Amino acid sequence: MPDPVIAREKFWIPFMHDELKCDENTVIIGHSSGAEAAKRYAEKYKVLGIVLVSSCITDLGMETERESGYYSRPWQWDKIKENTKFIVQFGSTDDPFLPWKEQQEVADNLSSEFHSYTDRGHFCEPVFPELITIVKKHLAIS
Repeated sequence: MPDPVIAREKFWIPFMHDELKCDENTVIIGHSSGAEAAKRYAEKYKVLGIVLVSSCITDLGMETERESGYYSRPWQWDKIKENTKFIVQFGSTDDPFLPWKEQQEVADNLSSEFHSYTDRGHFCEPVFPELITIVKKHLAIS
């Protein structure tokens, strides 16, 4: 993705649309800033589904998060739900960066299929078999 450090919406959303060609047959899997990008993308465009890993709703008082642009306006929860056939979310109570309350608020507002953990932190491990299983289930792949 372009602009990997600040992950600015003004670069990521056009890249997802124009370069990656995300459309109604696409499942967007986003981690952290990528989860926020997936939500903002689904506010504007139809996609098959979104999978949010370590997602929040505010900039958490961090300047770099504020600079990303994702938190500059209210979330359009209804548009996200209208533009997706499924929403899956993964969160962990021991995430060192995201308060559990924020992760839970995303789940509540999106009525997501929420998979909660107590020991996965910010989901930075290189292997995540549960994610593959869930995506396969939603795509009906064995």
